[in-house]
Amino acid sequence: MELNITSIGKRKSSIAKINLREGLGNVIINAKPFSDYLQNNPSDLFSVSPLMLLGLEKRYDIFIVVCGGGLSGQADAIKLGISRALYKLSDLEDKKNLKLNGFLTRNSLCKERRYGLKKARKAPQFSKR
Repeated sequence: MELNITSIGKRKSSIAKINLREGLGNVIINAKPFSDYLQNNPSDLFSVSPLMLLGLEKRYDIFIVVCGGGLSGQADAIKLGISRALYKLSDLEDKKNLKLNGFLTRNSLCKERRYGLKKARKAPQFSKR
């Protein structure tokens, strides 16, 4: 029986669908290698840090389909998706490590809406007459 775990990670308007399989440690994002897709972004290593925390970098192949948002939001969505996939197959100690290091927390910050204003909080200038 082949291991195949799927999960989803979200951040701002980015959604990452993660497919985790046993393998040699390859990370493929939208049919491109990991380093090519994230363009040496400082947060690119941060997005696979759940694997590094548990020492599983060379044990699983990860296939990712990500859409929406920018590279930073996509990197955070990938991190959350990988963490959720690892949570499904980990033992109690690994689950505790993922939770304590904040990898299972979804960052809910997103763009503030305008509601008829000029910007998110800037109202038109008041005129008495």
